[in-house]
Amino acid sequence: MEAAEVPHRIRERVRERLLSAGVERAVVAPASDRAGPAWVNPLPARFDRKVYCDAADAVLEGKFACFSMGQTRIGFPPAWNRDPKTGVLAPSSLGRSLNYRDQRLVGNIKYLWEPNRHLELVTLAQAWHLSRKESYARGFRTLLLSWVEQCPYPYGPNWASSLELGIRLLNWSFAWHLFGGEKSPLFDGEDGQDFKACWLSSVFRHCDFIARFPSLYSSANNHRLGEQLGLLLATATWPKWPEALAWGDQAHDSFEHEALLQNAGDGVNREQGIWYHHEVVDMMLVAGLVMRACGRDFSRLYWERLEAMLTFVASVMDCGGNVPAFGDSDDAVMVRLSPDKDVSVYESQLATGAVLFRRSDFKMKARLFDDKSRWLLGDSAESEFAALPAVVLHTPPRQAFPDGGYFILGTEFESSREVRVVADAGSLGYLNIAAHGHADALSFTLSVGGNEVLIDPGTYAYHTDTVWRDYFRGTAAHNTVRVDQLDQSVSGGNFMWMRHARARCEHFDGTGPLQLLVASHDGYTRLTDPVVHRRHLTFDRVSRLLKVEDMIEANGRHHLEMFWHVSERCSVHLRDRYAVLESSVARVILRWPDGARCRLGYGEESPPLGWVSRRFDSKVQSCALVVTCESSGRWSGVSEFQIEMLKDVTNDS
Repeated sequence: MEAAEVPHRIRERVRERLLSAGVERAVVAPASDRAGPAWVNPLPARFDRKVYCDAADAVLEGKFACFSMGQTRIGFPPAWNRDPKTGVLAPSSLGRSLNYRDQRLVGNIKYLWEPNRHLELVTLAQAWHLSRKESYARGFRTLLLSWVEQCPYPYGPNWASSLELGIRLLNWSFAWHLFGGEKSPLFDGEDGQDFKACWLSSVFRHCDFIARFPSLYSSANNHRLGEQLGLLLATATWPKWPEALAWGDQAHDSFEHEALLQNAGDGVNREQGIWYHHEVVDMMLVAGLVMRACGRDFSRLYWERLEAMLTFVASVMDCGGNVPAFGDSDDAVMVRLSPDKDVSVYESQLATGAVLFRRSDFKMKARLFDDKSRWLLGDSAESEFAALPAVVLHTPPRQAFPDGGYFILGTEFESSREVRVVADAGSLGYLNIAAHGHADALSFTLSVGGNEVLIDPGTYAYHTDTVWRDYFRGTAAHNTVRVDQLDQSVSGGNFMWMRHARARCEHFDGTGPLQLLVASHDGYTRLTDPVVHRRHLTFDRVSRLLKVEDMIEANGRHHLEMFWHVSERCSVHLRDRYAVLESSVARVILRWPDGARCRLGYGEESPPLGWVSRRFDSKVQSCALVVTCESSGRWSGVSEFQIEMLKDVTNDS
């Protein structure tokens, strides 16, 4: 914690006491009839109506999406303060003082919060917009009124985190416009006016709460962006109070400042987590579209940074649409505009970016113009997408991201013979606590022909399951070297790192027939006998041989482990001196350093090894190869990956 953060935390505690005593509470001002425009005009309508009505009907049956539980019946209306996974009912004490990390108190807070973000309310609004069925409007009113009744300001878990309020405001804003805005039939008659007053009063309290309790210092990561996004959209949608002007100006400036601060100039989100990269892209897309509609556009630099972020996504995505699962992921979305669970969030963003930035390469990677892009950009955007010229790519849009620390090697990109290596020589994460970073310095992923071979196993757990949380973000869960069975960085809790491994790229050349990345990190210099790990990645485009030379600089003896995590969709055959990794399109022969020993781990639990988590709170068994040896003083060892395409695969580039 920074020195400046200490008085901030003290002031927060004082404010919480005053809030508990009824002093620092929002005094709701009378609302004017002023209204802001929707993010796009006219609102799109060319959708398969049945898809959205079916999704809305499921909501009316009390079915909500709950991570690994899938679409689960939690009631209509649900018990908003109950965790649907554990059944724990959270107390109705002051939200700001509630320890939402205590599973005994609130259950699994991720599951409790997810329905309270009100993504399902947008589903009802979409279905009403497309069908005008009164049942969806009635269901919407029932859910919103029940939420206000069960979650009175400022009590309970849904008044604990300003980020949750920001996301709720975002979804309320979309729903407001989809139901027709100020002139919505929702507000017809005396009951409708009462409903409108109730909703607007809660909007005001949400805005006031975020303004009073913003995330600052060590928590000023994506949380701050989400809070400011909610405040920005609320004041743009409902400019109904004198306070709204000041809140909106502050949120506008703060959001752009944080967007430029939290995303490096090369387009990599500084939290070093690809899912959070996606979430921040969505935040910036929505904020940018709304501000343009309001005539308060962000700067040219803002839009350039957003385009760079999409370029990064396009660069790390293989020809099969796979994106490495670097860093934390919780599967959360800001607003669920498409009910299709199988649509790639990354391809969808590239489809939107193709239209916004006139990028044919984004169009090629996106493949199609999806529903979410239509909701964001309008019906006419599909013809703009179709008009972009077709392109054939032979290299990624970009191979080096030096600020973010990611580098791409490979050959025959965007073809059925593609080899794509995405290597990580970046920082642990953002700010002092690096909350969502993993101890993965010098790790890399490998895909061949659009099929993953070496993977990043993902995240699995957040606030609960400490053993699994530690494993999935630890060094042993990544394709790198672990020294003396210690993580590269020192953990201080589920969302905190006390000591950061500092990685740096020493040389990169991604051109020519022989590509080279040289990188190192200092995570093990904290040992009594300091250790520096340096890795050379060399890829021969002609022979399709990837050489990984690991060098250890030390004085004494150390126990080394090289981990290779294989996709659960590949088979692994272990031989005396090599291993065969085989996907549906390629065979990779792994040879490890002389004198080393190799064993195969699969679904081990104590300690964990051989797992992959494709979804939050869900994991399946996979193969992990562990190559071990002892080093003394300066040591180097070479691992080789010989890549062979299977005979039935031809070059289509």
